[in-house]
Amino acid sequence: MTSSVDDPLVSTDWLAARLDDPRVKIIDASFKLPGVLPLPLDDYLGAHLPGAVFFDVDAVSDHSDPRPHMYPDAAQFARDISALGISSGDTVVAYDSGGWVAAPRAWWMFLSFGHSNVKILDGGLKKWLREGRPTHSGKVTPKPGKFRAKFDPSYVRSQQQLVRNLETHAEQLVDARPRPRFEGTVAEPRPGLRSGHIPGSRSVPYAELFDAATGAMKPLEELRRIFNGAGVDTTKPIVTTCGSGVSALVVTLALYRLGVRGSALYDGSWSEWGLPDGPPVATGPA
Repeated sequence: MTSSVDDPLVSTDWLAARLDDPRVKIIDASFKLPGVLPLPLDDYLGAHLPGAVFFDVDAVSDHSDPRPHMYPDAAQFARDISALGISSGDTVVAYDSGGWVAAPRAWWMFLSFGHSNVKILDGGLKKWLREGRPTHSGKVTPKPGKFRAKFDPSYVRSQQQLVRNLETHAEQLVDARPRPRFEGTVAEPRPGLRSGHIPGSRSVPYAELFDAATGAMKPLEELRRIFNGAGVDTTKPIVTTCGSGVSALVVTLALYRLGVRGSALYDGSWSEWGLPDGPPVATGPA
């Protein structure tokens, strides 16, 4: 189980005490599905934590890849993060609107590119606002930083690797999408995708891992109960997946807090697997 020393989450009190620390850099990594308005950037411009810059999940990605917001290479990640005013010696704190979607994505990307000094604000903007803490509006234009990145491929999995896993069952798959999408009883929000899930995967909807009212992640004992109830063995290798490689990291974060290390993200997720000519699909409960 994660100790307080290596827990990725930090409290609003912790961050409020460090707002004036020049080595603590805050990023707003809020994200929404395509077509949902207002855009996350507009929300950020309306209200964000003091000094926070906007981490655009779609922009910090491989623009040559037709799949949504796939991982960039190390050179691009270093450029994009440096442009946000972040240097390799900084402590990075990611938050999102409080719906627990993309702050864990940013956290995992920093870890993947060799930056271990990264945290997530528990409860995000929702909890911050509930506590009456200050926000700013408008764009923050920081002085460019000097960020170095080296990609560790063990943090992600490809479709080819997961197709092989259908035979070997070496890694458990945990799907973070809402249960109706996992079971294939509703259409996917991205047009043209099949419905269902990767055969053999388990369903742990990411929204069940945090308190919707407060925005805070659920206690460790509750997280453990959820994974046990879904048939996930936290002592064995795990790969998380979702619609497009974003909300899966909420599951990854919860697992990390339970002491799980060495898990990986299927970056293409259902946006790739669910294509009409993709690999086999299963429907119904896990």
